Amino acid sequence: MNRYERLAAIRRLDPERDFLEIYRLTVTYEFPWDITRALELALYRTYAVPSIGRLLAETGELTERSQKRYDDTSLLLDTIVEHGFDSGPGRTAVRRINRMHRSYDIGDDDMRYVLCTFVVTPKRWLDAYGWRPLSGHEKQAFAAYYRTLGARMGIRELPQTYDDFERVLDAYEDAHFGWDDGARRVSDATLALVGTWYPRPLAPVVRGATLALLDDTLLRAFRYERPGTLARGLTRGALRLRARAVRLMPPRTVAHHARQNPEIKGYPNGYEVALLGTFPTPGLRGCPVVPVRPPVAPPE
Repeated sequence: MNRYERLAAIRRLDPERDFLEIYRLTVTYEFPWDITRALELALYRTYAVPSIGRLLAETGELTERSQKRYDDTSLLLDTIVEHGFDSGPGRTAVRRINRMHRSYDIGDDDMRYVLCTFVVTPKRWLDAYGWRPLSGHEKQAFAAYYRTLGARMGIRELPQTYDDFERVLDAYEDAHFGWDDGARRVSDATLALVGTWYPRPLAPVVRGATLALLDDTLLRAFRYERPGTLARGLTRGALRLRARAVRLMPPRTVAHHARQNPEIKGYPNGYEVALLGTFPTPGLRGCPVVPVRPPVAPPE
C-alpha cells in the first residue's frame, strides 16, 4: 500500500452513507495522533465561552480530577468510533454522555457549538500540521458523523454541511468568547495536567509550547500573554517537520484507537463503558472535558 492508497479507497465510498467507515479510516489509520491533538484543542477552546468555562469551574471535576475527566471523555468518544452508533457499546457510550449532560444546565446553543468544534478544529489542524489536508469526502463524512452524534444527543437545529458547521463555530466564537475567572482556572488546570505527562523539569516548556499553539482570540479570552515569535515559530515548525516525516513513512496497517494512547492512565486493568464519566448529584452542574496537548510526541 502506498501513502495515498487509503485516501483513494475513501474517495470510492459515499460520505453520506459510509460516513462511519470514512471517519474510522481517517481517525484511526490516517491521522490518529493529529486527530487526538485536534480534538483536545477543540474542547479546550470551548472554555473561552464564559457560560461553558464557568460551568466547568463550578463542578471542580476538571480542577480536582483532571486525569479522570481526560480518560473518561476520550474513552466514551472512542467507543463510538470503534464500535459504531448502533452497537451495544456505542449505545451505552451515547447514553452515558446524554445522562451526564442532561443532569446539568447546559444550553442547546453551547452544545451545538461544542459539536462544531469537533468538526472544524480537526480540519483546520490538518490544514496547518497534517501530512495532508482532509479531502472533500472526509469533510463531508465528518459533518455527517457529528450530525448523527448531535441528533442522538438531542441537539436541535444541527448544521448540515461542513461549511455550515464552520459558519456556526466562527459566529459563536465572535459573539461569545470572553473573560471569565472560572474559565481561566479551568484553563490553568488543563495546562497543569498536560505538564504532568512529561518529566517535571519539562513542565514550563510544555506549557509554553501549548500556549504557542493557541490563536490570539483564545489568548485574549484567557488573558494570557502572547507567546513570542520564536516560541511560536519553533513549536509550529516542529509540527510541520513532523508532518513531512510522516508523509514519507509507510501507511499505518493497524488501527490505532484513543484507548491505546499513553495519556490514558486511569484504567490499567480495563474499564466498563457504563461506568465511565460522572454520576452527578441532582442540582449540580458540570461536563466532562479533554485538554489540549502540545506537539512533543515523536512522529508515528
